[in-house]
Amino acid sequence: MESEEKIQEFKKIIENSDNIVFFGGAGVSTESGIPDFRSKDGLYNQKYDFPPETILSHTFFVNNTKEFYRFYKDKLNAIKFEPNITHTKLAELEKAGKLKAVVTQNIDGLHQKAGSKVVYELHGSIYRNYCTKCHKFYGPEIIFDENAEEIPVCECGGLIKPDVVLYEEGLDDDVVKGAINAIANADTLIVAGTSLTVYPASGLIRYFRGSNLILINRDATPYDYMANLVINDSLGKVFENVSI
Repeated sequence: MESEEKIQEFKKIIENSDNIVFFGGAGVSTESGIPDFRSKDGLYNQKYDFPPETILSHTFFVNNTKEFYRFYKDKLNAIKFEPNITHTKLAELEKAGKLKAVVTQNIDGLHQKAGSKVVYELHGSIYRNYCTKCHKFYGPEIIFDENAEEIPVCECGGLIKPDVVLYEEGLDDDVVKGAINAIANADTLIVAGTSLTVYPASGLIRYFRGSNLILINRDATPYDYMANLVINDSLGKVFENVSI
């Protein structure tokens, strides 16, 4: 089946579904200008004193906090970016009552910026930060403002940490439960912009019991064999064809 035929098939499935869940990764936001991690231009292929996987770990955050924040402020500040057509269409599908939830591996907040209400952020959000001592919450400006301190500190003196899941840290149980419940009850699951190689997030796909599993990604994934529709094309091209 040619790409155009697949997109038409995708459109038909959307029209005939009323309990859709969208599960997305970094590829959802690349068309907004945010670099992903694993492509040839992604963060993992750029050169730093330490590999990004090391910098974005709990141990590095504790032991090299200044260097952690230098990288974090430079590479993970998504505040200036705007939602793209995929984010917008998903918000419209939710408003129309067709889409029940978005499950995302992204921390950029673009789904909410586009208007989505039910969003399970598996890896947290740059928009939430908390004091590791008194647990007071702060917005993103405490880190990303021009005049922000190199290392953000709470008024109580405690170190402020982004509410994002670093390597060596576990996912939030409530978020995972919500995502599993949404996926398990969906009749259509759209998995997009993710290589499905990061566990445990990738394992969530196995909870799907519905009729239509759709995978949209530029490259093949380990789960293509499970899907009844695989589209290797850009998300923007696919979603611009969706009419609500």
